[in-house]
Amino acid sequence: MYPEYLVEPMRAELTTVGFEELKTAEEVDKAITSEGTVLVVVNSVCGCAAANARPAAKMAAANEKHPDKLVTVFAGMEKDAVDRARGYMLPFPPSSPSMALFKDGKLVHMIERHHIEGRPAQMIANSLIGAFDEYC
Repeated sequence: MYPEYLVEPMRAELTTVGFEELKTAEEVDKAITSEGTVLVVVNSVCGCAAANARPAAKMAAANEKHPDKLVTVFAGMEKDAVDRARGYMLPFPPSSPSMALFKDGKLVHMIERHHIEGRPAQMIANSLIGAFDEYC
């Protein structure tokens, strides 16, 4: 677990643009299994989250076509919520940061850490936007 004062600005990067912070397994279940489309961002303190993942998620969320719900869980903080979200992302292995798009409770698009590291935020956002155009 990280000190809350350390992660609060990282949480705020997403929550201030409309992402809902999920802190319990029950909140994750309710969000992911709901009708419609849901983007789940597994947030992280790592450099690739700061430089690539969060900026990409923000760019994609600003797209005209976007998921019905934007939610986030924070790796290294709310363990039960993160574990539950990762359970829905199987068969993909746990990675932080990562992003998953669900439609009617089914995983339809996944961006793992190795798709984020070393790639510009716009490239990652374009992948999300392509998925939004197809599924949302």
